[in-house]
Amino acid sequence: MKNRWIFSVLLAAGGWAQAQTVNVLCSVQAEWCSMMGTVYGRTTGVKINIAMKGSGEALAQLIAEKENPKTDVWFGGTGDPHLQAAEQNLTLEYKSASLSQLHAWAQQQAQQSGFKTVGIYSGPLGFGYNSELMAKKKLPIPKTWNDLLSPGLKGEIQVANPASSGTAYTMIATLVQLMGEDKAFDYLKQLHKNVSQYTRSGTAPIKAAARGETAVSISFVHDGPGEKLQGFPIETITPADGTGAEIGSMSIIKGARNLDAAKKFYEWALTPAAQEMAAAAKQFQLPSNKGAKNDPRIPDFKKIRFINYDYAKYGASAERRRLIARWEKEVNALPR
Repeated sequence: MKNRWIFSVLLAAGGWAQAQTVNVLCSVQAEWCSMMGTVYGRTTGVKINIAMKGSGEALAQLIAEKENPKTDVWFGGTGDPHLQAAEQNLTLEYKSASLSQLHAWAQQQAQQSGFKTVGIYSGPLGFGYNSELMAKKKLPIPKTWNDLLSPGLKGEIQVANPASSGTAYTMIATLVQLMGEDKAFDYLKQLHKNVSQYTRSGTAPIKAAARGETAVSISFVHDGPGEKLQGFPIETITPADGTGAEIGSMSIIKGARNLDAAKKFYEWALTPAAQEMAAAAKQFQLPSNKGAKNDPRIPDFKKIRFINYDYAKYGASAERRRLIARWEKEVNALPR
């Protein structure tokens, strides 16, 4: 079965008559980046250099290297920074031959960016909680955003810092669209009282909840099953009153030194076989290719109440800067 899967990946990648190199900036979990690099390199003969960075740090690197890019493809991470890279002309317009095979949300991401990025997966925002710790402390499971304001959860919640985390910025943008901006910031000020720590990375809170270091996290819920596979008592839930979702994206860098190899990697990464690799690496986002087989641990999007998230507006650099600056001034500066 495993050999058949590797063979299908090889067929999806296609053959190369001569050795090529591709430099990939990877903003998904380390195991996924590593597996992708190993399989792609072995099955194509291409030398693939992978550097792992979170989406915020990846965007900062691309800005710093604008005049002399060292990256060919940026793979994964929340879609907002990819849209910002497109807006700042850091990425290249490219229309994949596979676009029609992708879910509508992935195609929309491409269209909104002027085809300078494309959706490769999606995952809903929600809550993670340690079931054993919640039972021990007799805390009710939060089912709505308002439930997180319970006095019993004081010091029991972790969420990332939106200045460094796409997950946390998605939370702010979601709440603004769900409640209206002023009410959303009133909510965030109240939530601040219950937050013990604003972490640097978006995955740190759910890892902390899994290990009993905090009771509740605000996280992308697709990060839960991987922790559960390691034996941790972690459960996830999406808020009944509505939530947003990330559209993990991929972009070719403008000025890429290995443009031909970059395009081939890009096309490969959109194939069902390549996208199914995520679940093999214990990552459970929804793949963008409609032909990819969905692992049963991937969240069921049909059972989740989504807001009509405006990716174009909230993916714009100016809007992101403005909302984060307001959060820093009105929320993060408050005592707890």
